[in-house]
Amino acid sequence: MPNQKTSYQFKYRRYAEALYEALREDPFYITLERGVPDTQSPKQAMLRYLDYSMAESEKYGELFIPNEHAYGVSVWSKPLAPKLKAKKAQEKKSFLLKNMGQQSSSLYTTIVEFMSEKSQPLVKDSFWYLSIVGVLPEFQGMGLGSALVKRELEKLDMAGVATYLETFTSRNMTFYERLGYQAADTFHEPTTQAQYWLMVRDCSHA
Repeated sequence: MPNQKTSYQFKYRRYAEALYEALREDPFYITLERGVPDTQSPKQAMLRYLDYSMAESEKYGELFIPNEHAYGVSVWSKPLAPKLKAKKAQEKKSFLLKNMGQQSSSLYTTIVEFMSEKSQPLVKDSFWYLSIVGVLPEFQGMGLGSALVKRELEKLDMAGVATYLETFTSRNMTFYERLGYQAADTFHEPTTQAQYWLMVRDCSHA
């Protein structure tokens, strides 16, 4: 069992705090947090998870933080060669076991494997994946969230790249629809006992 204190070093603590508050009602994150062992602070474990997710996307995908004013973040995954994909997966597994515990790690694996299986018929290997979008609290309600996604989508449109996302929150669908995403299907995820939507955006919006 992991010790309560870990050697994890935050890189994006401010954004992790904002994402934690924004995602508190999301069944995926609720389930992961419930799996954190009693020897750890569940909130601190989730902050580490969110910070790691941003650092991971910076390394293996695309982490977008506006240069002119860092009001929020969007986290993207992109297709990887098999060896690099395996390396990324092994690093994630090691992180989860050390920082989240065995139960939370197992829950993550079970949920992600289910969602990956369901996405296979609906998305191509070339699609990019929009994982997380978040705006710092002091900038929320100003219509800034869409810009965090639009700037990346403009580049991907020019490259002819389609994207997809998954959301457990139905009220977010209108936001994504305005950005050109369309619901491809909906599923009931058994571990979280919650419904989620898979949404796809082709590259014809350029």
